[in-house]
Amino acid sequence: MTDAIVTPLTQALAEGKLTREDLKSFMHRSDAPAFRRLAIWLLVLVATTTLITLAWDSWLIWPAMFLHGIVLVHHFSLQHECVHYTVFRTRWLNDLAGQICGLIIILPHRFFRYEHCDHHTYTQTTGDDPEMIPLPQTIGAYLWYLSAVPYWRSKFTELFRHAFGRLSPGELRFIPQVEHAAVYRDARMMLTIYGLLFLGSVITGWSGLIWYWIIPLFLGEPVMRFIRMTEHVGRPTVPQMSENTRTNLVSAPWRFLCWNMNYHAEHHYVASVPFHALPRLHDKLKDHIYVEPGGYLAAHRDILRQILRGPGPAQD
Repeated sequence: MTDAIVTPLTQALAEGKLTREDLKSFMHRSDAPAFRRLAIWLLVLVATTTLITLAWDSWLIWPAMFLHGIVLVHHFSLQHECVHYTVFRTRWLNDLAGQICGLIIILPHRFFRYEHCDHHTYTQTTGDDPEMIPLPQTIGAYLWYLSAVPYWRSKFTELFRHAFGRLSPGELRFIPQVEHAAVYRDARMMLTIYGLLFLGSVITGWSGLIWYWIIPLFLGEPVMRFIRMTEHVGRPTVPQMSENTRTNLVSAPWRFLCWNMNYHAEHHYVASVPFHALPRLHDKLKDHIYVEPGGYLAAHRDILRQILRGPGPAQD
């Protein structure tokens, strides 16, 4: 694992494309970039929420909720960065923001942190990577995954299992025993909060939670599944991160929403580099990683070609 991480950096250093001073500067953490982005993020949320309100008595409420949902599900990207403690320099701010994001997208933050750690340790290793998305074997399986039905079924099962004090064999591997009770407590607390919110909605007769949160969240999740597939699906199931991870070159709005996680190979190489420095790291490492210049759509064309072709070298 160490060689897979260090070698590309060593190559870039040897070629003079990257200096140790560059790397040190890229790893510098600051609260300011996050606060600036969060200010814009909140304005975007206000805008998409307003669209739903304006379209309330029209069929246009559905595209408005879909657009709002795309923003909501991208709280995953912010939570992901908080897991790495790279959004803010101040550690507790990462934990707070991560917890809030987890409540919005129904993903307990502590559990995700441990799960994601194993994803970085065993990226694209069948049976060991807890976040691995296998290459679908048929177009039907591809569309089924994109529907997000399997995702939600897995997440709700996971949440309720934890609330009842049970971990799966795979989860027992990456969650330390000392944290088992905390994971159970997080799930129970999350379900309690949701229960209180919906009880309050019933008592007050306000249905806003359904129209501003639940429906948009479910409408937007297929977009997140579409994006998550482009990170590793269809890449070789080998330890070398120069092979098993894609960087997708996408437009500025998508880079904003995903907190620069389209630079995914760079993130896997140096996970301690904050989101705002990933574009600069990309300029240094782009010759040593797999880059998809056509972005998310081109990545899916590659995935679909592999599905239609059947098992090939990329899955060996």
